Amino acid sequence: MNEKRLKELLKGMRGRRILVLGDIMLDKYLWGTVWRISPEAPVPVVDVLSESYRLGGAGNVAQNIRSLGGKPFLATVIGNDLNGRILTKELGRQGISSSGILAEKGRVTTLKTRIIAHNQQVVRADQETREGPKAEVARKLLSGIRSEIGRFDACVISDYGKGVITPSLLKNFLLLARKMRVPVFVDPKESHFPSYRGVSLITPNQIEASTAFGKKIVDEASLREVGSGLRRRLGCEAVLITRGDKGMTLFEKNGSVTHFPTVARHVYDVTGAGDTVVSAFALAVSAGGDFREAAEISNHAAGLVIRELGTAATTREEIYASFREDLNPENLKGTGGKK
Repeated sequence: MNEKRLKELLKGMRGRRILVLGDIMLDKYLWGTVWRISPEAPVPVVDVLSESYRLGGAGNVAQNIRSLGGKPFLATVIGNDLNGRILTKELGRQGISSSGILAEKGRVTTLKTRIIAHNQQVVRADQETREGPKAEVARKLLSGIRSEIGRFDACVISDYGKGVITPSLLKNFLLLARKMRVPVFVDPKESHFPSYRGVSLITPNQIEASTAFGKKIVDEASLREVGSGLRRRLGCEAVLITRGDKGMTLFEKNGSVTHFPTVARHVYDVTGAGDTVVSAFALAVSAGGDFREAAEISNHAAGLVIRELGTAATTREEIYASFREDLNPENLKGTGGKK
């Protein structure tokens, strides 16, 4: 992608309205140090120095969209509990509206608590429910989407298997999205793959793609078989398989397969990288980009967030700088002058 086109697409992301439907989570971090082993069990004792909260799942998608200049609208369900209130407060702190979020009595808001010592994760503890919303709550969620969907440029489904995304909700929502001609981009959960038929794009990682298709990706041939096979099976426009340090591969409806080598120079934490990929992709397409251009931008966006510990978001300015850095002759040494 030349610099002029990149600037055009990054500028075009600004103000794009993106509906984010899916599982929202609250990430809690306890930061501390370790100086001794517990006398009670062979585990480290962490002296907690501070704590912080971040948005996870659909919340991290919304935060990425906002950070990239878009306007996210969250449609999700949380619990009517303390963690739900903390989550809502964190959304407000990030400038993200919670008007589309429903609080269900008796439901547990998903909380992931990570204990970090010396910048290393020691343990993670999860509190969550994987059950779907009550029937009346699900109807209210869909009704709210129906009244708003016409004003969106695209939709991102963030499916973490925490109960908000059900086959019934997906079926009704996708019928609505097709009727309104709103493209749908999915960060999938492998158990729900049959329900994603007809979406614009899914972005599974390599393990999710292998599991969903029933064949392990071990080489170029199996990668092509799984990626192309998934796209045909789901009848979607494209499949983008994220492959860790091998970058990502895009499979399109016209049969083309495009590899994008990783641009990450430092890999610190891959938490939430999938959120960034689908967010940047949806915004780039909404700005007028084709799927290859969107994948290239997403690849750079992911390369930026995995440099940080925990969920993170990037900006259009950082993506632009990453492209410029990638084209720096100093970074082409040892590659024969090619990237």
